[in-house]
Amino acid sequence: MNSVEAKTRIEELSQTLWQHNYNYYILSQPSISDFEFDHLLKELEKLEAQFPEFALPNSPTQQVGGDITKNFSQVKHKYPMLSLGNTYSQEEIQEVDDRIRKSIGDEFEYVCELKFDGLAISITYENGKLLRAVTRGDGVQGDDVTANVKTIRSIPQQLIGNFPPLFDIRGEIFMHRKTFERLNNELKKELLEQGVDEDKIPERLYKNPRNFASGSLKMQDSKEVAKRSLDAFLYFVYTDENLCNTHAESLKLAESWGFKVSDHFRICKNITEVMVFIKQYDIERSKLSYEIDGVVIKVNEYRHQKELGFTAKVPRWAISYKYKAETAISKLLKVSYQVGRTGAITPVANLVPVQLAGTTVKRASLYNADEIERLDLYEHDTVFVEKGGEIIPKITGVDSSKRDLFAQKIAYITHCPECKTELIRKEGEAIHYCPNDSHCPPQLIGRMEHFISRRAMNIEGLGSETVAGLFHKGLIKSYADLFELSYEQLNGVEFELEEDAEGKKKKRSIKEKGAENIIKGIEASKAIPFERVLFALGIRMIGETVAKKLAQHFGTIEKIIAATAQEIAEVHEIGEKIAENLTRFFADEENVNLVMRLKEYGLCMEVVYDPNETRSSVLEGQTFLVSGTFSMSRDELKKLIERNGGKNVGSISKSLNYLIAGDKMGPEKLKKASDLNIKMISEEDFMNMISA
Repeated sequence: MNSVEAKTRIEELSQTLWQHNYNYYILSQPSISDFEFDHLLKELEKLEAQFPEFALPNSPTQQVGGDITKNFSQVKHKYPMLSLGNTYSQEEIQEVDDRIRKSIGDEFEYVCELKFDGLAISITYENGKLLRAVTRGDGVQGDDVTANVKTIRSIPQQLIGNFPPLFDIRGEIFMHRKTFERLNNELKKELLEQGVDEDKIPERLYKNPRNFASGSLKMQDSKEVAKRSLDAFLYFVYTDENLCNTHAESLKLAESWGFKVSDHFRICKNITEVMVFIKQYDIERSKLSYEIDGVVIKVNEYRHQKELGFTAKVPRWAISYKYKAETAISKLLKVSYQVGRTGAITPVANLVPVQLAGTTVKRASLYNADEIERLDLYEHDTVFVEKGGEIIPKITGVDSSKRDLFAQKIAYITHCPECKTELIRKEGEAIHYCPNDSHCPPQLIGRMEHFISRRAMNIEGLGSETVAGLFHKGLIKSYADLFELSYEQLNGVEFELEEDAEGKKKKRSIKEKGAENIIKGIEASKAIPFERVLFALGIRMIGETVAKKLAQHFGTIEKIIAATAQEIAEVHEIGEKIAENLTRFFADEENVNLVMRLKEYGLCMEVVYDPNETRSSVLEGQTFLVSGTFSMSRDELKKLIERNGGKNVGSISKSLNYLIAGDKMGPEKLKKASDLNIKMISEEDFMNMISA
């Protein structure tokens, strides 16, 4: 393809992809499959790489990210981003209406819009192309986050229709609830794989969609921002010329240019209709796919807005009514205690069922003993339960005026609710633990559930309920017992499941086919490589990555068992805490016996190399960081490093020996490597090293 053909094809592809983005994200009417869209996008990426001089400034390829922003520059707003006055009181709304009527009379309308719980943004368009995106900042100037905003597919980079040559549009960037839940679940899995203690995970999860969206927009790597699936509604156009007479008309106009405008707005003739809108969405907000925290009320006609003007801080023609945090009142039935896989004890408040944020809430977290003390919680207290934006309901307070005169203060348990072992609480930690990790039923079941999980032994046919059922029937007491199960033992066995939402217990039985699948799944798991077997053992802080490093360093389970804490800590990127947990685990004779039983049953307890795979020690003792794009995948490069005795690391530090630099490597890494005098080599240099 010559340069003329390339230029034409790049323009055609860009226009086509812009249109498909508009159909999908604005109209919700996709006209091609995701596969077809990705095929066109890859073609455009390839052409832009080959003919970079023809890449358009607002190319659709920018929506997958890639730019690195080390420092966000400050940009002054052409039109200041003023905050609105807030109120939680309908009486104050009435007072505002009275003041407006005294100023401009009774012949006006309101526009009511949802107040999205996200991050305000101002975007400038020039000749229909996205020029700049700036956060609110202090209202006068904000951060230039253009590269990150370009990754949001609902924000058009090329407009359609009859738009002005230069204008600003304001909007709100947010994250949908389902996206938030998905990313939190992915983070939870990642933390578990890294070996983070289960009791520490809740405090590491993202707290609510708004904070997550806000933090995402300030990330330095726009490629990471693109993975967060942010969304946006645009709602206010600023121009130097009058395009229309009312705010409602401007919303429709913006929509015709290709902007995503919420259809949850209403023109209200009087304050009574405003109140109806407020009450309607106080009820319906839990059904929306995103969070809102109130309603914005604006005078509709621009001539009236101009006449009303501004105070020193806020417009006189608009106000925000904020909903109170979603709270319900319930009664405490009892406090129960859950025992996690690591022995962490979590207190849970069991409540009289109550409706909250569109769901029935029966339980709320009490976190730890300190929280129970802070609430000053007594038996059968009347409590306030809140969900607003957080993942799980929590008790925010107690109505002590309704407390029974003879009620007893809730005393945190001193012994495990399952095995009656005395609990321990380490200095400086908020969590109580059951130390009986060898015989406490929930800990044993939890470790077996981890053992059979997909990323560990991946035993098909077995699930959490079945493992718990087999444990309670006395058929298994440890994960080693799984390998002694027979078809005859499993076929027809019946057991009770955990209580359902109504507190009822259901029974389940394993049929012939189910028994066959379990036995096949157990047998197939014997082919799982050593590093995953090590991860499956459920040792605290031994996640997938750590297990792989240990397996590669020591080679066999016997060497790991025999290693001292110092020897383990000296393994690259392991450290003292991991070494302490590992040596403590194997200091217990029962654990060693379990592992030896697994080896006898045929599980892989040493690193097995492919006999056809070329290996060498030419890179022994050398560390490498792979960054950028290459003729092969980065995973293939990393495997070559390991096969030749080298070690892969995840970040640049003084101890790094080589940075293998490919195309499109981030400038931040490049600068840091230069500052630390790290030797940078090309893919060709590396291949010469291992073939020498």
